[in-house]
Amino acid sequence: MYSFISGKVAEKNPAYVVIDNHGVGYLINITLNTFTSIGDQTEVKLYVHFAIREDAHTLYGFYTEEERSLFLQLITVSGVGCNTARLILSSLSVRETIEAISHNDIRVIQGVKGIGAKTAQRIIVDLHDKVVKLNISDGEKTPAIYNTIKEEALSALMVLGFNRTSVEKILDKLLSQMDNPNVEQLIKEALRLL
Repeated sequence: MYSFISGKVAEKNPAYVVIDNHGVGYLINITLNTFTSIGDQTEVKLYVHFAIREDAHTLYGFYTEEERSLFLQLITVSGVGCNTARLILSSLSVRETIEAISHNDIRVIQGVKGIGAKTAQRIIVDLHDKVVKLNISDGEKTPAIYNTIKEEALSALMVLGFNRTSVEKILDKLLSQMDNPNVEQLIKEALRLL
């Protein structure tokens, strides 16, 4: 139904962005990689997927067409819904996900919170031949630096369904151990520990 939405960034956090397009604010769920790619831009174009369920109509947005293509492949796998696919693409880059699938690396896929051995194996079996056709050119991305790293990471992890108390403990622990992390690094490490 929608291919992309572009406009001014009205609101942004690691879990979603609100894009003002001619006076209409679209709330679009995003991955951590898309959040990092948006950075400090005030205008953005996101490639979207419109998911319709009985209880919700939800937009998922991606900074690149490649990320959206991989997302659409992931949700075709039995047991992988939109939120699970978004979690995979928040924990791993597009390149890392494709390399894990094409090299049959179950361990990498299983490293994502909530992905068990059976689901990881199903993703690899179902998508192994398909990911080669995606033609991915995932370049280096420059992370944005924010003053409220902990709050943004906490907000994103809570939106993904994690308990506030346990998330805060892990974030405090990680902030004391990591040297100047950005939000994406902090969330990725927290996802590994949760």
